[in-house]
This record gives sequence, C-alpha cells and structure tokens, in this order.
Amino acid sequence: MPKLSLGPICVVTTTVPSLAEIEPAYTRYLGYRVMVRGAVCAEMAAAWRAPAATGCRMLTLAPEIGEETLLRFIEDPAAGTVRPFTTHGWNATEFTVRDTDALAERLANSPFSLLGPPANLKGFEHIRAMQVLGPAGECLYFTDVSRDPALAQARAAVGQVFIVVAGGASMMAMQDFLASGFDNKISAPVEVPVGVINRANALPAETRHKLSLVTLPGGCRIELDQYPPVAGTRPTRAGHLPPGMSVVSFRVDRLRGAMCVKGAAGELIELKEKEAVLF
Repeated sequence: MPKLSLGPICVVTTTVPSLAEIEPAYTRYLGYRVMVRGAVCAEMAAAWRAPAATGCRMLTLAPEIGEETLLRFIEDPAAGTVRPFTTHGWNATEFTVRDTDALAERLANSPFSLLGPPANLKGFEHIRAMQVLGPAGECLYFTDVSRDPALAQARAAVGQVFIVVAGGASMMAMQDFLASGFDNKISAPVEVPVGVINRANALPAETRHKLSLVTLPGGCRIELDQYPPVAGTRPTRAGHLPPGMSVVSFRVDRLRGAMCVKGAAGELIELKEKEAVLF
C-alpha cells in the first residue's frame, strides 16, 4: 500500500489547566474568533488514547480570516504546565503575521510575554520572527514570511498556523519514523544555534542543535529539533493528554475518518481525511 502524504496542518490541540484566560487573550490580542465551546466527546478522547479527556471543557478558535488551521484548547485542571523546549514532543506553534514589530507593540501589555524580540533569522534575513509565551505557558512564534512565497501567507494581522515544532532526543529517530509512514520531503539536518532551546536549558548561547524541516502542502512545515540530553520525557498521567502542546492534526487522503499515532519523540499526530469534522 502506498504511503500516506501528510497534508496541511489543520488543528493544534493544547492542554491547559484553565480556559479562563485563553479566549479573551486570543480573541482580543490575536484577532482569533470562537468556533466552538463544548466538551471532548468519548470518541475523540479514544482516538487520542486519552480516555480521561472525555468530558473536559474544550474551546476551538479560528483565524480572523479563513479557517486553514484551528486552535483547540482542552481544559484539564490537573494537567499542570510544562516549560517549552525542556521535554520531548510538540513544543511550539508558529503563526504567519503581516508585521512582526507591530504585533510586538500590541502584545506589550497583554497576557502574552516576550521570549525573544522581533529579529531577522540568521541566514534568512527576509524572515522576521519573535517568540512569546501564551497565558498558559504555551510557546508561540509569530513570523513575517511575506517575502517568501513558498510559505503560507497571512490573510490577517495574525494568520494561520504554518509550522509546528517537535523536539526529541534523536533526529534520526524522528526522521526515520516520519519517512517510514509518510512520503513528505524531509530535509537533511543542519546544526544551528537555537536561542529558545539554549535559554530554556541554561546552555551557552552558541550551542548548536540539529534541525530539519518536513515539507507539507499549502506552504506548511514541521520543524524537527534534536534536544540536548538535559531535556527529557514529558510527564503525562496515564489516560490523559500530555500537558501543553498535545496533538497536531493533519489532513490526509485515503483515510476513513481519523486516527492518531505517536511519533518517535512522543508527539501525538492525528490524521484526518479531508471531509472529517475538525471540531
């Protein structure tokens, strides 16, 4: 049977201790809009192999314009928080924006706290990005890629999610897992300093880490990062979703309904056929 091809990112699911600050923060400061307020059904929880998520409150948000990717937040008061870039799995969600500097000014007195100020990426001076923590400690990148037509473009001040970042102990293991099941192009690893990883793990600023990109349709990407030995497995209670960035859903062809698999770094990858309901 031919391999599946991972399609565009369609949903990013984040588990948070409380939804109280999520909706006002994302709607007021990022311009996202509410699609659904509800609860996780047993079928959805079973697909994630997280039966304890059944009945948890759920909030689904969409970009101001379009619905290319959705943000889904699951409330689990006992989940706790996790520091991004210190545990294996999904660690960061990257959005397209029209003006990184203008957004930084808008977020100056908001529930979002700056990790790294707007800056042009080394070696990619036409791309300008910044990193922030959201109200539940979730890590978000906001990136202006308007000069790179190969990547998804912002249709509003804050547009869609176009890159998701997974970190693990072994670059080879992460790449081998994806290559064995999917036919997407995976770039050869490069070694570069990654400031957010180094700061989170108290490493020298110039410490280099292996990085690779998986090409998805629609100008989307998966970024794979090899984390230093000090990073470890994300503490997750049996039957529950991992705390923080939990699941990323991708569109695929030739699949009836949806299914969930666990990647080499423990990241949960949900596969959804094009006609499947996303909420």
